[in-house]
Amino acid sequence: MQLDHITTPFGRRTMTYAMLADQMTAAEIDEDACADKWKIYQALCEARPRLGITDRALAVLSALISFYPKSELAAGDSLIVFPSNAQLSRRANGMAEQTIRRHLAVLVSAGLLTRKDSANGKRFARRGRAGEIDEAFGFSLKPLLARAGEIAQLAAEVEAERLHMRRMKERLTICRRDVLKLIETALEEGAAGDWLAAQDEYRAIFADYPRKPALEMVTAALEAIEFLRENILNQLEIQLKTTKPSGNAPENERHKQNSNPDSPIESELRFEKSEGENPQSIEHTNEELAVREIKSAAAGMGQGGMAGQNRARGECLAGAGQKPFPLGMVLSACREISDYGPGGAISSWRDLMGAAVVVRSMLGVSPSAYEEACAVFGPENAATIIACILERAGHINSAGGYLRDLTSRAERGEFSLGPMLMAQIRANGPGERRAG
Repeated sequence: MQLDHITTPFGRRTMTYAMLADQMTAAEIDEDACADKWKIYQALCEARPRLGITDRALAVLSALISFYPKSELAAGDSLIVFPSNAQLSRRANGMAEQTIRRHLAVLVSAGLLTRKDSANGKRFARRGRAGEIDEAFGFSLKPLLARAGEIAQLAAEVEAERLHMRRMKERLTICRRDVLKLIETALEEGAAGDWLAAQDEYRAIFADYPRKPALEMVTAALEAIEFLRENILNQLEIQLKTTKPSGNAPENERHKQNSNPDSPIESELRFEKSEGENPQSIEHTNEELAVREIKSAAAGMGQGGMAGQNRARGECLAGAGQKPFPLGMVLSACREISDYGPGGAISSWRDLMGAAVVVRSMLGVSPSAYEEACAVFGPENAATIIACILERAGHINSAGGYLRDLTSRAERGEFSLGPMLMAQIRANGPGERRAG
């Protein structure tokens, strides 16, 4: 390292460790290193948010780079430019000299320039007999060359984030259009279902959606609206299947079975999609809930026979198969539940359901009330409701009574979990906790 290139600033300007580190880094450039100065500047314009510099500071840097005569920055050259503030002002579209000095200080602090001040603080160059520059005092562009790779990487990351954001917004726009048109079609065709509740859930998702949202808000809104679209499509699919005629006798038999008005699927008004059970996460829980539900039904009916028990078991398993909301969305809305997971964190639905059992006991919710909620909502959604109740525990007098009321309202088609989650997300602001 050539330590003779290390200089301190002139006058009242103080030397910092960051300035010293920047000068040492610039002194360690490979002798063969070179890069196009305007390509570095273009990458800087892309990476500006990551470097914490303003567009006006970049305008000053552009004017400063223009005083370097060559198009490429090479490590073998001095890379010192020495224009006066008046000259910089002319090339920076008449920017005031005081403003130029302020932005030069920002560029130095960001590690994009280093000062090489003369004894009196003036910027000038000494030339030899042949007219070549022997020594110059001003601003060194070596930090730009030394950080060319880093700047290019930051620019690529910013561009990738911008592209990802644009694609997410496009998906969100298409999904919003689909939901509105599907609800409009269902209302015009007179399809069975509480479509006004679906409209309310749509409005709840975008109630506090800002004009320029962050990526986290776009992602959360996209997850919620995609979930709503899936539920609407599932409900319409069920409607079409139950009304479609069939010339096959076995198919007609299945049609009659699915058209049973007492079926929990056909009477469902909460737009929740059915999904196959996952044996690794909820099979054991479903079986336990089914057995407990059958025993409870048998105790209440006395000698009611096997038909009542089979009906109770079927209803419980039907409720336990409902599709849960995305786990990341639940943890973003309900942050306190993570403290009751294994090791103070939740990384799967199994962890969330285990934490819900602990919280249920702590809130005084009876096992029967929780089992009834699991039978109606499914174990994952029941655990989600317990997590929401925990967030508002200070405003709820009786958690058990509140859970039973939500369960009975859901059975009548008067309650949907989506608006509750979105309201909690808006109350918390952007969440940092995600599923591991």
